Order: sequence, then structure tokens, then C-alpha cells
Amino acid sequence: MTDGPRVSAAALDLASGETYASGEGVFVTASVVKVDILTALLSAARDAGRDLTAAERAHAEAMIVRSDNDAATALWRVVGRAPGLDAANARLGLTRTVADARWGLTRTTAVDRVTLLRRIFTPDSVAGDARAYVRELMERVVPEQAWGVPTLADPGTRWAVKNGWLPRDATGLWVVNSTGCVTAGGRVYAVAVLSDGHASMADGVARVEEAARKAVEVPARRAPRR
Repeated sequence: MTDGPRVSAAALDLASGETYASGEGVFVTASVVKVDILTALLSAARDAGRDLTAAERAHAEAMIVRSDNDAATALWRVVGRAPGLDAANARLGLTRTVADARWGLTRTTAVDRVTLLRRIFTPDSVAGDARAYVRELMERVVPEQAWGVPTLADPGTRWAVKNGWLPRDATGLWVVNSTGCVTAGGRVYAVAVLSDGHASMADGVARVEEAARKAVEVPARRAPRR
């Protein structure tokens, strides 16, 4: 028996710094952790004073644009698996994200997700060329995966996303997550919605999109009038 789906959302106005969060809890990442893996890879390469190899670039593109799991596993090994990912995330200030031996079962919070997005989408501790590379791949996600955060986008604006979805073997219920950056109502937000306990992926997507819309409404109401 379950008590129904759980949902946690966070939205950060990248201009004002206004943050909204609802629904406390730790959730399984599913494929949203692929952004962490890529960021860790870029950090490791920078520390070593090298560029990504052609193979690493091919894996990175497949991992983010198509959410390819084999590519993620290949890069997971390069970054040092769970210990390497934990070390990289600690450098970025992700205090409640804990890697699992199986990367898709890494645990995180919505607030940690928007913290990572802020590092990527504003000048911060991630080097400029690395930030641009991560953004570029997230902006090229295949159309069939453009649900969740992108549905908030103002017409004609660019968005960036990495979603995750996973049916749990023990329960048959779905984990459905959406994380990304979007312009909504003329303001730019980092948004993360994490959820689990859904009867189907479609149910999860609908609930995630509703939570994402509500998440950006709060900082939007608080933003100063122009």
C-alpha cells in the first residue's frame, strides 16, 4: 500500500534570486542525474588540464540529448562512479544528493537540483565553456522528451531540460522528474520537480507539469514590477 504520489518542486528566479520550494523529501533521480555526471566529467577534465575525448563527447551528447543509459554508464565509470560523483557534487554545494552504486538510484532533493542548475545557468563555479556545453546539450533534447519544464516556456523562447523516469521494480509505480531552465512570463527560472508513486508515466508527467506551473507562479508574484 502507498499513500499516493509524492511531489516536490523548486523554482529559482535567476535574476532576483527568489526561490520557491514545496514538498519536502528525498527522491530517486532516475536520469536527471545525467547532468551531474556530465558536470563531474567536465570538472575532472578541467582539473587534469585536458579537453574531453571524442568518445567522451559522443557519450555526453547521447546521454543528455537522447538520455542514453549505456552512454551514462560509460561516463559514470570515467568520473569514478559513486565516490567520484559525490566528490564533484560536494564541490558544487549539493548537500543532500547522495550517489548510489546504480547511478539512476542516486537520491536528491528539488532544492539541490535547482542549486545545480544555478551553477550551470549563471556565472558561478562551473567554468564558462563547460556551462555553455551543458546548456547546449540540454537545449537539444529530443522532442519526445520535451515534457515537464519546457511546457512553461514563453512562445519563441529557448528552454533547456533533462528529465528522468523510472518504473520501480518493487511496486510497479513510476518515478517521474523534470529539471531545467525556462523563460516564463518574461523571467528566467531554474525549475526542478521530483516525484514518485505514479500509476503510470503519463500520470506522473501530468502531475509534474502542474507542479512546475505552480512553482514558478510564486516567485513571479513576488518579483518587482518593471
